[in-house]
Amino acid sequence: MLTLRRKNAPLVGLDLSSTSVKVLELVKNGAGYRVEGYAVEPLPANSVQEKTIADVDAVGETIRKAVKRAGSKTKACAMAVPGSAVITKVITMPAALSEDEMEAQVQLEADQYIPYSLEEVNLDFNVLGPSEGNPETMDVLLAASRSENVDMRIAAAEIAGLVPKVMDVEPYAVETAYTQVMEGASEADSERLVAILDVGSTMTSLDVVSNGQLIYTREQPFGGKQLTEEVMRRYGLSYEEAGLAKKNGQLPENYVTEVLVPFKETIVQQANRFLQFFYSASQHSSVDHVVVAGGCAAIPGVDELIESRLSTPTSIANPFGFMSLGSRVNAEKLNSDASSLLIACGLALRGFD
Repeated sequence: MLTLRRKNAPLVGLDLSSTSVKVLELVKNGAGYRVEGYAVEPLPANSVQEKTIADVDAVGETIRKAVKRAGSKTKACAMAVPGSAVITKVITMPAALSEDEMEAQVQLEADQYIPYSLEEVNLDFNVLGPSEGNPETMDVLLAASRSENVDMRIAAAEIAGLVPKVMDVEPYAVETAYTQVMEGASEADSERLVAILDVGSTMTSLDVVSNGQLIYTREQPFGGKQLTEEVMRRYGLSYEEAGLAKKNGQLPENYVTEVLVPFKETIVQQANRFLQFFYSASQHSSVDHVVVAGGCAAIPGVDELIESRLSTPTSIANPFGFMSLGSRVNAEKLNSDASSLLIACGLALRGFD
């Protein structure tokens, strides 16, 4: 059920991180979209560990709560597996193949690239388009993930009463949402080389998009949890107390200078490290723009610090800037949460492709 191909049906975008469930429902509104409802619901501790579901019942119940808070009646949903759990390969195939012939050929090709038995994986493909310099062949993206990665997500969604229709891959969901982040940009701006740095609670990823297409992705453990743990250590709080104190601004005066500023500097170091990995793996030596996403993007001034340190224009991701809002959506709250809803947005958009 790992599905990269497009499904034209209303879908709830359902994003599972290590610390929360994010649910987003979009509806078509003329030539654009309307945010009909959304919710961010915290997960019980350790129910998801580095994006692997450890307690499917707890995750399922949290999804149920999030769907209820979002007010969504749509049962079909789109989910995603993390990029680290997926093997991808671009292969070249004759352009004249029918879909059935292509599917059979993909199965044969997959056996060469996947280090598991095909019975142990969920496999799908997406036609990228004609091969450069040869109109008689086409590039096809092959994607495969261990079945357990997919099955656990399906089980959690079904506990909540949802029906998964699309199982995407997180970096490709980001690529889809990127079209909304760049909505209203000039054609020249849309064709730039853009690095999307998603700093979550426990994982950080870098997705690089060129001409609107994903060309590089990497993720590694790092995130806002480290800031929360430093608050715990410094002020003698429990993890829950530290999280609430951060959120509500109830920390001592020295928090900003002694804890928050050093953490922001660490984010800059991580951003630079990610970009150096990208440069060493490609022919590029710079990017045109950095977009910061994830929960840590809400830290005041993090974009300005990255821009000044890396000498690269930097902005905070907001895929909803050109969308209208439904009556039950709080505009101020959505604006605060927008940077962390990038994957959920990309998943919800799958229903309109």
